[in-house]
Amino acid sequence: MTIAAHTLGCKLNFAETSDLIRRFTLAGWQQTDFDSCADLYVINTCTVTAIAEKKCRNAIRQAIANNPEAIVAVIGCFAQNAADEIAHIDGVDIILGNDRKHDLLNYVNKLLENKTTYEVKSTHNGLGKTDFHIAYSHADRTRTFFKVQDGCDYFCTYCAIPFARGRSRSASVAETVAVAREIAESGSKEVVLTGVNTGTFGQEHNETFLDLVKALDSVEGIERYRISSIEPNLLTDDIIKFVAKSRAFLPHFHIPLQAGSDKVLKLMHRRYDTSFYFNLLQKIKTLMPDACIAADIMVGFNGETDDEFERVMQYVNTLPVSYLHVFTFSERPNTAALKLGERIPIHHRREHSRRMQELSEHKKAQFYREQQDTTRPVLWESDVKDGMMYGFTDNYIRVRRPKDEQLVNTITPFKLSTFVESDEVFE
Repeated sequence: MTIAAHTLGCKLNFAETSDLIRRFTLAGWQQTDFDSCADLYVINTCTVTAIAEKKCRNAIRQAIANNPEAIVAVIGCFAQNAADEIAHIDGVDIILGNDRKHDLLNYVNKLLENKTTYEVKSTHNGLGKTDFHIAYSHADRTRTFFKVQDGCDYFCTYCAIPFARGRSRSASVAETVAVAREIAESGSKEVVLTGVNTGTFGQEHNETFLDLVKALDSVEGIERYRISSIEPNLLTDDIIKFVAKSRAFLPHFHIPLQAGSDKVLKLMHRRYDTSFYFNLLQKIKTLMPDACIAADIMVGFNGETDDEFERVMQYVNTLPVSYLHVFTFSERPNTAALKLGERIPIHHRREHSRRMQELSEHKKAQFYREQQDTTRPVLWESDVKDGMMYGFTDNYIRVRRPKDEQLVNTITPFKLSTFVESDEVFE
């Protein structure tokens, strides 16, 4: 029996999909490409934007078209929030939200035994504080996405994720470190810590994210850690100071901004203001001048007039960010934003997004040029294109060199000499 999977959305989803694939392969299934004819298709879905949901629907229909006789399982956030809608798509056999998707193998086995459709509709009511399942990815020899936290208690006004993933929860530090040791034994050199609201790790165990960071830093065999995303108000001075002097945590931060306006931040129910965010980034750069800092920013949220957006552009331009993840505001069902203020026309949102993307490209090129002629440690990956192999520096700069199979999954010093702007890579 063959299984094919398609993952949409965040690194957390990729970690969970990979973990599911591992369970199926241990049970005797063989993994194949999503474009091929498989016996089982798994679509791990995202609901963060309307575009993400559209991609989910397209992936479902693609799977059905690839093999109309296959089992099609739709799991994850979109499945959690829109089970009724998905159930009306002919050809979908299993619908599992985040509360049950970890048990997909059992549901598939029951379907195969019964030879009938075994549809499971999910509701977010089943997502409890203690319902947490550690997962990590397996596909990449060099880098592992490690799910250390799930859910969120913040309920920002634009966000449907708390409805899809439930309240914040995690395992204990000891349990998480035990899994990190498993990852180390697999040979992966770099681990990316993922979660929905990673900084709230451990709160139900009277532990903190800093406790976890300190414990993971001592795990032998793992040479690099990246923190995939952490809320500004949860990135404490102690965490920054520890990362700056740690053995394995890298000078690379992903810190959501979401809005460059205090007015809009309040409407979003974010837990900081623009002054706090600016000072936070200055602290990082003071201790780690070469640190790469990425920021999520949303454009077109309620209240973002053209004048407001111009002020946002000016503010973001002052930030020492290395690049931006730009999102266009998309109304989500059941969120408080639906009742807030005047909505911004779609064409304004698109124009704001285009301009913010341009600023991001400028910021990234500026950061890369600042690093030119420096020497940084690079972890080399197995991907090869046109005879060139690729890797990332500790501060997340993409580099390439002629293929050398012996370098795969090793870390070597590399001088950033020539910047190829068209490919955003050094060689």
